[in-house]
Amino acid sequence: MSGLLAVRVQPGASRDEIVGWQGPALRVRVSAPPRDGRANEAVTRLLAAALGVAPSAVELVRGGGGRDKLFRLRTLDVTVARARLGAPARTSASLRSSR
Repeated sequence: MSGLLAVRVQPGASRDEIVGWQGPALRVRVSAPPRDGRANEAVTRLLAAALGVAPSAVELVRGGGGRDKLFRLRTLDVTVARARLGAPARTSASLRSSR
């Protein structure tokens, strides 16, 4: 079981926090600067804590040098992850209206 999670990151913020959903991407802020992979490590730890999994279960697969990142969740399905992170339920009616 695994899934991919799109994340938009604001490094150098005043604190580490999950802001919420912006379309399909989760918005997060981390206090770590965007140097030497420190912000990426902070996002990995923040996601792991919020999802209740080990940091080793959250892997950055794309976007290491930018704000838009893609993380692989090794032990969670993306639907379960979205529910744990407070994403609104995606019903068939909402999927039809978004087309």
